[in-house]
Amino acid sequence: MSNSRCFSLSVLCLAGFSLGGLLLGAAEEPVPGDRQVVIETSLGVLIVDLYPGAAPQHVAKFLQRVDSNFYNGTTFHRAIPLAIIQGGDPLSTDPQKRDQYGTGGLMELKREQSPVSHLRGTLSAVLVPGNPDSGGSQFFVCVTDQVQLDGQYTAFGRVVEGMEIVEKISQSPADEQGRIKDRIELVKVYSRARPAPEPVPFVDTSVEDLARHKASIQTSAGEIEISLYPAKAPEHVRQFLRFAQLGLYDGTSFHRVVPGFVLQGGFLANRQPAVPDKYRKLLQPLKGEFNDVQHVRGTVSMARSEDPNSGMDSFFIVLDRQEELDGQYTAFGYVSRGLDVVDVIVKRPVEGETPVEPIVLRITVVSTSPNGDE
Repeated sequence: MSNSRCFSLSVLCLAGFSLGGLLLGAAEEPVPGDRQVVIETSLGVLIVDLYPGAAPQHVAKFLQRVDSNFYNGTTFHRAIPLAIIQGGDPLSTDPQKRDQYGTGGLMELKREQSPVSHLRGTLSAVLVPGNPDSGGSQFFVCVTDQVQLDGQYTAFGRVVEGMEIVEKISQSPADEQGRIKDRIELVKVYSRARPAPEPVPFVDTSVEDLARHKASIQTSAGEIEISLYPAKAPEHVRQFLRFAQLGLYDGTSFHRVVPGFVLQGGFLANRQPAVPDKYRKLLQPLKGEFNDVQHVRGTVSMARSEDPNSGMDSFFIVLDRQEELDGQYTAFGYVSRGLDVVDVIVKRPVEGETPVEPIVLRITVVSTSPNGDE
């Protein structure tokens, strides 16, 4: 996207947008406050965490407006596809003032030097170009990482649920000025107590207890049961079980088939629908746990790039002895039941290494008692 792209009529003037990847940036996340904001739009619901410690004046004013129903009936009036969406202009309650959208509700707040980075989902204050102390009711949401805006705009919140709605809004038909053609209304905006964080499964589960779990992979061809080696690769087992328990593998597929070599699946970047944003901070690469488990038929091992510490989610099932993989990839389990199902999948038609028909996965965790009973 051109660095010169600038919407002079929008009040918000942004340049050099980038399309962010799957993982959040490495910067430490600020501590969210005890209030959340729920934005019910005509296309769906957004949940926003706020950071009062990072931008106290902006958060206080935003909550004051929310609690007075200020935003009800306003619109998301402007968008740059897969970059930002903009809303909060009080003029946008009136369809007859469409040509003025983007000019109202400004010149009220001085910029605060917020440490919050403009990552995917970040909520930040709209400014009059050239005036850092012109914030007000208008805000924009980053659809993808826009870290080039850090230090220029006051970021004060983040969408933690509903980013698929934000993406959809950003791709709405717009005119030459970037103004969205159809009204996308903020039907109801209100605050609520922020719920307690959802527990992360298997964070501190002992190796002994990890060994009491298996995974069941359900496919259209049948079920594949995976038993695990937590004593050999505890962190890989922990993450595999965690993603399965949270349902993150559901909607992924066996996307690579190489007869006589491997059957590979579980790549979260290809998940349909995408991984919910509230889980994205869990998507972190693992340090290699290379061990003495041989890559024989039925071994389950973690895929990776050239970086030995890049394995994260995608795994493969070995179809025949592969000595060259021993000690180079982290083996963390084996097919304890369902190798016949693996063979059926491998025989299905492919284009190159890609199945002609998607082989969608659903992976669940199966717990056993200390006596070995399920």
